[in-house]
Amino acid sequence: MSSFTIAVVGGGAAGFFGAITAAETFPEATVIILEKNRTVLNKVRISGGGRCNVTHACFDNRQLVKHYPRGEKPLRALLTQFDATATVNWFERRGSPLKTEADGRMFPVTNTSDTIVDCLLTTARRLGIQVRTSCGVATIRQTETRAWSLDLLTNETLIADRVLIATGGYPQPASYEWLPRQAEELLSPVPSLFTFNVPDSYLLPLAGVSVPDAGVSIVGAKQEQRGPVLVTHWGFSGPAILRLSAWAARDLANADYRFALRINWVPDLNDNTLRSKLQEFRQQNGKKLVVSQNPFGLPTRLWQAFAAESGIPEAQRWADLPAKPLNRLAERLTNSQFHVAGKTTFKEEFVTCGGISLNGLNGQTLESNVWPGLFFAGEVLDIDGITGGFNFQSAWTTGYVAGLHIGR
Repeated sequence: MSSFTIAVVGGGAAGFFGAITAAETFPEATVIILEKNRTVLNKVRISGGGRCNVTHACFDNRQLVKHYPRGEKPLRALLTQFDATATVNWFERRGSPLKTEADGRMFPVTNTSDTIVDCLLTTARRLGIQVRTSCGVATIRQTETRAWSLDLLTNETLIADRVLIATGGYPQPASYEWLPRQAEELLSPVPSLFTFNVPDSYLLPLAGVSVPDAGVSIVGAKQEQRGPVLVTHWGFSGPAILRLSAWAARDLANADYRFALRINWVPDLNDNTLRSKLQEFRQQNGKKLVVSQNPFGLPTRLWQAFAAESGIPEAQRWADLPAKPLNRLAERLTNSQFHVAGKTTFKEEFVTCGGISLNGLNGQTLESNVWPGLFFAGEVLDIDGITGGFNFQSAWTTGYVAGLHIGR
């Protein structure tokens, strides 16, 4: 039996990838995954609607890092060791090829996350990695011999030569207190990737209606995004909203998730060009009803809601539309404002902004600058991406880097 032990705390994407890389790189080591839950790879199973959005088809690392609100600079250096191309090749070599969808997201060809879960479990099993579930870690400390002593919630103590922390993100700073203190101050964790609650929105009855391209921004701030927006029975969701929540995560937390949201439903048009188009449409469709004819291809129910909110009767014809309701309609189209009062987690896929600062780690190995032999990977780090496979790519990259160097 090997006298060299690597303990991996956390049985998620980064933990498994780190453990597998460590076992392949240092075959003489005993590698043990410790997972506090009864099952492993839980987020892998549920992501992408149960299909697992493994990565994104962005193979230029300079462009890839622009999809990370936090961690762009350190991640750029880490990607030189393992990037999206390497991820695709890694799964392909192990019998789990990926496919690219129109929006760049990459999924297993089988369209089920079970393929990715089985690939990781089978590879770990083949390498002799021990996977212990219902086995959380209460405390961790370094001994006089620079080994690591892990007190487990099973009332056991495990001694390891190296430890990889891959526990995922924590919602509260206090949740990190079991870890040894790092050189850099912990960056207070707050949620990222969430939807907006607008309890007084007149659009709530339209839940399920979506617009493929809209501009969203926060009133009084610089943050703005563009893309699909979905009306929900609690407010708004969709890629544009999720990206906005990620880039503005800390600002929105500071505002206690109470702020004014602006939506431009026709983002290719400014106020002047919109009014010109409305006037032109009015002249050409004078006899038609406003509620049944709209020049922008918006969903009918959404257009009718805008018309009603602008004070336009259902029997109103375009030719007879007065200036005031026309102006109100133009305002609704380009400058709809809603009072956001809270957030909702997106599809149980909790992502944190904040965590262990990379300034306290070796930028090439992810080893602690203070505690030799202690490594970090995954969402426990202050790296987070927008939706589209970017957070999993960060998990594969950081897990691989930590696993590659943890036995040296």
